[in-house]
Amino acid sequence: MTLSQILIGIGVVYGGSEVLLALLTRSHSNVARGADRGSLALLWTVIVLAILAALRVAARRPGPLPGPALPWVLAGLALLLAGLALRWSAILTLRGAFTVDVAIAHDQRLVRHGPYRWLRHPAYTGNLLAFLGMALVLVDWIAGLTLVVPITAAFLYRVAVEECALRTAFGDEYEQYARRTRRLVPFLY
Repeated sequence: MTLSQILIGIGVVYGGSEVLLALLTRSHSNVARGADRGSLALLWTVIVLAILAALRVAARRPGPLPGPALPWVLAGLALLLAGLALRWSAILTLRGAFTVDVAIAHDQRLVRHGPYRWLRHPAYTGNLLAFLGMALVLVDWIAGLTLVVPITAAFLYRVAVEECALRTAFGDEYEQYARRTRRLVPFLY
């Protein structure tokens, strides 16, 4: 099995798991759709378009990363796997409270354990790490930016939407939690 076959396999598993999550964990309430403010549709659209654009750019190799490709690919693969591990750790910590759209159940509690001890949005951090890993696998800095910049912008919008919903649902409890934790990057942001 070649490295490219492994990467394609990981891409299929990752994409398939995201589609499965979307089918199984989407909230079906109209209130949730209002709270989501179109952020789920925006994320999917931006991710698909950014991946297609990055692959197109990478095929031309306008900005190859220095040195041999293998270390970049291996570093990218490591980041991708670390990102997926963090994402799934966050999802499993939330259990039934996890939905792909922004939705908070009336009996939901604020989760502050697991990866939520350090980050308010560890599943998004995991996704962003995975996309950064994918960018390195492309071995072209222009293709990498084409992938990472729009996806990061879409996730930042999503974080703002989710934080608004969490503040509305949990009030001062969420404000206190937000003062002790970072959004996406431990100790920084």
